Amino acid sequence: MASITMGELVKVYPGGVRALDSIGLTVEDGEFFALLGPSGCGKTTLLRTIAGLEASSGGSIQIGDRDVTNTAPGQRDVAMVFQDYALFPHMTVTENIAYPLRIKKVPTAERTEKAAETAAELGLSDYLARRPGQLSGGQQQRVALARAMACHPKVFLFDEPLSNLDARMRLEARTFLKRLQRELGVTTVFVTHDQAEALALADRIAVMEGGRIRQLGTPKEVFHRPANTFVASFIGSTPMNLLDAVVSGGNLVIGDQKLPVPPEYAGGALGDGEKLVLGIRPEYLSYSTEPVQDALSGEVTVIENLGSAQLVTLHGGAGFVQVVVDEEVFLKAGDKGYAIPRTDRMLLYRDGDLIDAGGDAAAKDAAGRKAGAAA
Repeated sequence: MASITMGELVKVYPGGVRALDSIGLTVEDGEFFALLGPSGCGKTTLLRTIAGLEASSGGSIQIGDRDVTNTAPGQRDVAMVFQDYALFPHMTVTENIAYPLRIKKVPTAERTEKAAETAAELGLSDYLARRPGQLSGGQQQRVALARAMACHPKVFLFDEPLSNLDARMRLEARTFLKRLQRELGVTTVFVTHDQAEALALADRIAVMEGGRIRQLGTPKEVFHRPANTFVASFIGSTPMNLLDAVVSGGNLVIGDQKLPVPPEYAGGALGDGEKLVLGIRPEYLSYSTEPVQDALSGEVTVIENLGSAQLVTLHGGAGFVQVVVDEEVFLKAGDKGYAIPRTDRMLLYRDGDLIDAGGDAAAKDAAGRKAGAAA
């Protein structure tokens, strides 16, 4: 297997569109690495550039100890699984799996045997004579994975391979993919716009915007301490509350309400009168129907059922605040409510960037931001 190292990688399209802007990044040997971001952020372009399907405009790519910057795709020892699986409709499952071996001119008997072995590992032995049109979406996905596995590549490249599956099958496929990658130990780069997939699957995540890496870190680091307001607003099944605040006498004034400055930021880290953004996830706010000190009050405007909980939107002097509430709490629009933040989960942003105010977590975040900035 092999690591992937990108040095100041640039991709500029005709017209001056800069799809990749000096990406510097290393994916470790055996790592499951996710490229995450909205449409147009450059994640698929980066994946295709690693594969050799896009020529870089500058910089370098190294896979293992080989510089492959100008190497043809077929010589890079990578296997790519696409969003639509790209199976040949006129070929059987065996023929589809064996196709990369056929291109490498492996003898027919050997590649048929290898296709059967790989298919067996993925539970496809009963479908070898079928064509893709006779398979379910999940079975087609496994055929695409088997085809990628058959030639024992050094690197797997996945371009949103789960997006065509229904919700239940996506969850099953996610678990299967994670287990398979762990068993094979193959270095894997996984592109997705779905932050839930990235958080569930990846060892590390690069969150991208505008051709740049905005944060690089583990799922826990990216979720708990977003390095900037872009990442804070993008990561999480329920978006982080981002509230304009002004520092005043040890408090954060938010509209006509206030909260004490979190302990992490006490001791002179903030200037009186400074304008900041307070970030706190709905999951780290508790809800009260009775007045509570150091809480944000408002009127219930929207209640969204999350299954085991409900996402409640309050509107008051602090603006709109969302809080996750236990499913057994009965609420209705118009009720008065109070959102009580966990002070250890309150984050402050200055000019869009997280203020590192102390503790090991802050140091880790600073390191992640430094790596992202270098990228």
